[in-house]
Amino acid sequence: MFALVDVNNMYVSCERVFQPALNGRPVVVLSNNDGACIARSNEAKDLGVKMAQPWFEVRHLERSAGLIALSANFELYGDMSSRMMSLVAGFAPRQEIYSIDECFLDFGGVPAHRVEVGHELRRQVLKWTGLPTSVGFGPTKTLAKLANHVAKMADRKPGTYPPQQAQVCDFGSLLPAELDELMRLTDVAAVWGVGRKTAPRLQAAGIGTVLDLKRADAATLGRQFSVLMHKTVLELQGTRCLEVDDAPAASQQIMCSRSFGQPVTELPDLIEVVSGFASRVALRLREQQGVARAIHVFIATSPHRKDDRQLSPTATLPLPRPTADTRLLVSAAVRALRSIYRPGYRYAKAGVMLVDLQSDTQDPAQLDLFDEPEPVQPDGRRDLMQTIDALNERFGRDSVGVASASHRAPRSAHASRQARRSPRYTTRFDEILSAKA
Repeated sequence: MFALVDVNNMYVSCERVFQPALNGRPVVVLSNNDGACIARSNEAKDLGVKMAQPWFEVRHLERSAGLIALSANFELYGDMSSRMMSLVAGFAPRQEIYSIDECFLDFGGVPAHRVEVGHELRRQVLKWTGLPTSVGFGPTKTLAKLANHVAKMADRKPGTYPPQQAQVCDFGSLLPAELDELMRLTDVAAVWGVGRKTAPRLQAAGIGTVLDLKRADAATLGRQFSVLMHKTVLELQGTRCLEVDDAPAASQQIMCSRSFGQPVTELPDLIEVVSGFASRVALRLREQQGVARAIHVFIATSPHRKDDRQLSPTATLPLPRPTADTRLLVSAAVRALRSIYRPGYRYAKAGVMLVDLQSDTQDPAQLDLFDEPEPVQPDGRRDLMQTIDALNERFGRDSVGVASASHRAPRSAHASRQARRSPRYTTRFDEILSAKA
């Protein structure tokens, strides 16, 4: 038996933990540069705010309906997610973190009343982190995900589903007829694996509810759509096709990119941001105990600014030896950037990607005839990176880094617009919440 644990409206809920005045009010969280709504409270959803809707389209609701908009605070959300995931992991032998706000738990062999366990899990997470969650149990991962959807909707919209399914829904305790009735009440678009483009095609074929999809022929739909659809139907029918992956495979590519708050024209500013991106991907590479054999850099103007000259150059630079050393990766990224930079353009975005990754324990490739022989990790290099990572973890991200990534001004010209960002309460000493008498 699997469980899918999901934080309700994760980003908004994190903000409400530290700003209780936001409870019960319509709130949205905006993307980088405050461009679009990437998270919505239930109250904002009821106002008709859609996911990824541009902020300028709903800004009028600030005055007319009291809508509150906040800039994304990913540092806070990531830390709150880590706390929640660590707590939830103690309820089952195996855990797969699926996203920042969701994880699967494998309850196979656990002799316990699942609904009671689900409610206790919710109580502990709410008490220790302040985050509201919903829990869905099912004999397959797809059914657990669907049970979680039912738990959310039964809590948010009373009358949609039986009230006993609210917050914690256990498909394993239902009679077949009861489960079929819940599936009949649920639109096929709610199924994990059915995307926005797939749902209309299924509906055109007469498959409008989850029950319709469950009763369809898996092999036929697999031929018409994909292998994933074949597995989805089998999982709805109770045949396990997906297991909990508690040791996910290492990423084959690692990328960091961002649009700028305002156009950047000067090379020093681009060097600063590309150096910062290279530092980020280097850290993520070390976290998965890997090394990279090449680095890819791109810069681009905005296609939405029709009056600007357009340019989107890229460069991929092979590395002499596989490495995860921040200094070497930043140096390579800057060389690649210098090779593609052209003056006179208003650049709106940049990115750095590490490619051709391998484990840091794998034997290095044969050296070129003219390469200088050297150890894979010269003395002190690995220790230096570990020390830098430890300092940044203790004192905050970017406390120690390469000089070219350091900001030359209190707020760099290329920084994203985050005019509405809340403090990073849990990760920055100077932003810790204080109580005043």
